[in-house]
Amino acid sequence: MKLSLQIAIRYLFAKKSQNIINIISWISVSGVLTGSLGLLVVLSVFNGLHGLIGSLYSSFDPDLKIEPLRGKVFSIDSLDYSSLVAIEGVDAITGVVEDHVLFRFGKRQVPGRIMGVDSLFNRVSSIDSIIVDGQFRLMYHGMYEGVMGYALADQLGVRLNFVTPLMIYAPERTGRINPARPDQSFRSRYLQPSGIYMVSQLDYDAAYTITHIDQARDLFDYDASTFSWMGIKIADGRKVESVKQAVSKLLGNDFRVRNREEQHETFFRMMKVEKLMAYLILSFILLIAIFNVIGTLSMLIFEKRESIGTLRSMGADRQLINRIFLFEGWLISLAGMAGGLLLGSLLVWLQQTFGFIRFHGAGNFVVDAYPVVLRWPDLVTVFVTVSLSGFLAAWYPVRVIVRRYFQELGDK
Repeated sequence: MKLSLQIAIRYLFAKKSQNIINIISWISVSGVLTGSLGLLVVLSVFNGLHGLIGSLYSSFDPDLKIEPLRGKVFSIDSLDYSSLVAIEGVDAITGVVEDHVLFRFGKRQVPGRIMGVDSLFNRVSSIDSIIVDGQFRLMYHGMYEGVMGYALADQLGVRLNFVTPLMIYAPERTGRINPARPDQSFRSRYLQPSGIYMVSQLDYDAAYTITHIDQARDLFDYDASTFSWMGIKIADGRKVESVKQAVSKLLGNDFRVRNREEQHETFFRMMKVEKLMAYLILSFILLIAIFNVIGTLSMLIFEKRESIGTLRSMGADRQLINRIFLFEGWLISLAGMAGGLLLGSLLVWLQQTFGFIRFHGAGNFVVDAYPVVLRWPDLVTVFVTVSLSGFLAAWYPVRVIVRRYFQELGDK
């Protein structure tokens, strides 16, 4: 094995009798380099987008979310709250009451959702960091206040300096509906906006208004022990999955515990599928570039035809010759792959540091430059993909061509 590798390296870098063989070899290396570079950069872009969207959701969502498996709400008496708080890694727990409502301001009406939160919500989430106007305040001088998504406020035409409060309507949860007086089938409450937040995700910004949990319970006719879900903030340095397993074990089968990705499972699964499809497409293009090695190997074997005869006369068998040229073809792929990984890593670092490639247009973007993140698993993925493809691309042609030359030399 060592002898065949040494001879392959010598053949690869030795001066060729025909300059065109050197040119074709460099073209093969450049093709593999370009394919490896493109694959690594595209995977890094998907990592950057995944991290960017995750950071946007993390400003609103808790680390862990506890929901009932059946029904919309649950009672705090149905779980061991004191043991839940005592779980190692649990930093804070907030309770939330949430449901659909109708917002009305002046003549404008928009359906949305009310989130009634307690005093620990801004500790479990990072709501303070996304307030773009006003402040996060749920009560002022005995009056309930709340914060709205910027898109919802824009649809309603609400401004913080307006004196007129926002009207909220929710269907009566109990009691009979009087067809003659349908207006009595709704509960209504006033709310004075104290701030406007922006998650930069329309499913939040165009739907949610956050208010005090007592007002939400009064609007939906729930008692003080009722919650729609509970959010958990995990202490710094603690692993999310270990805390999640401990919480799930304590709560049993009546509750569902989800981390941030699982709270938006459809979106993140779609991103993973898109990343997989991009990997498969680029891998196919890379495979086409790697198959250029076949032509290069054919010329290299023809170039060393006399050397094959010399090695055979010195006692080298067909298996040794196969290994020599197999290693030579593999080294061509590995050389291109190494250059692609180094250059791709450099480009990703430059984009992360200086942001050369930026978003263009008049829109307000969350970030100015395309987000990219380089991860070790992607480097390993590209390495394994190119190594296997390069080996398979070299194995069959080397085996066939060398056997033919041996037959021409009289080895039947």
